[in-house]
Amino acid sequence: MKRITQTIRLRPEHRERYLRLHSAVRPGIEAALHRANIRNYSNFLHGDVLFGYMEYHGDDFEADMATIGADPETRRSWKLTDPCQEPWPDRGEGRWWSELPEIWHLSPPGHEATV
Repeated sequence: MKRITQTIRLRPEHRERYLRLHSAVRPGIEAALHRANIRNYSNFLHGDVLFGYMEYHGDDFEADMATIGADPETRRSWKLTDPCQEPWPDRGEGRWWSELPEIWHLSPPGHEATV
């Protein structure tokens, strides 16, 4: 399992719209995430900064992300949410959200931490 944290800026003028869009995520989008081996996915907001956390349980991350990107319901949702977001300039080629490196993780007792 791979833990992934990402960040992007929220455009302040679209804050209410973005929060409304995420108040009830469509079941088809959740199903696409599950098919792509994503579990325990959460989004957080601090001021105008969004953070996403997910756990990836697959073997081919790039292929699974492509599956999400090809999902018609997810693509329709992105057309609504993308204008609400402003990527960080250092996000990396071909990325919308910036990945944050994990620097520490508390494992359950009796399990070795992996980073």
